[in-house]
Amino acid sequence: MSKRIETTDLNVYYSDFRAVEDVTITIQPRAITAFIGPSGCGKSTFLRTLNRMHEVIPGARVEGEVLLDGENLYGAGVDPVRVRRQVGMVFQRPNPFPTMSIRENVLAGIKLNFSRMPKGEQDDLVERSLRSANLWEEVKNRLGLPGSGLSGGQQQRRCIARAIAMAPAVLLMDEPCSALDPISTLAIEDLMSELKEKYTIVIVTHNMQQAARVSDTTAFFNIAGTGSPGRLIESGPTDKIFSTPDVQATEDYISGRFG
Repeated sequence: MSKRIETTDLNVYYSDFRAVEDVTITIQPRAITAFIGPSGCGKSTFLRTLNRMHEVIPGARVEGEVLLDGENLYGAGVDPVRVRRQVGMVFQRPNPFPTMSIRENVLAGIKLNFSRMPKGEQDDLVERSLRSANLWEEVKNRLGLPGSGLSGGQQQRRCIARAIAMAPAVLLMDEPCSALDPISTLAIEDLMSELKEKYTIVIVTHNMQQAARVSDTTAFFNIAGTGSPGRLIESGPTDKIFSTPDVQATEDYISGRFG
């Protein structure tokens, strides 16, 4: 299920503005890759190119390649909806559909993208997805209640369950813990460590401790100044990036000397 992502000379534009410049990176399957760097350096923009989510912004386009196990996600005739089924995304803030129940929230993507599924299969999928998100025991007796009634940490795990229900190969997470308390953050980090056994996981985080705790690989992005494109400065095993990076700017950022 888990797949490798490779980008080559990827440039991201919003109309004439180049937001990200010449990113070449390989993201390994069954591992967690963390994107770190100061605000405005293109981390989240680049993350969104990996499932073509940036295209919802008018004028957004890319140059270069994004390969998922060798398939060019930007190739002629490739359906972006199919790409987003393969490469799921969890956003910075939990985004439950407030009028839907917990059960309906988990099934929302399925109902939008597939033909009717028998109720028994739906029930099995809801339970499997919520168990995978370590949420089943907490909500199994209130599946019919509104999804907005959960705590922030529960809502984020419910969003992860909704993504898992689509059976993706990759999970993208854009600062998934930034709005959560430390206990909920730990629960999400533990969950990520479990999910990497099945999925390729890519996270954007401003929390250096989090990147050091959960990721196998870390990629540092930076920007030369306002109006300049974000660039990938270096990437490598997390232990090496945090102990002996090759580039001084990486060490400065990690040690808190800027950013």
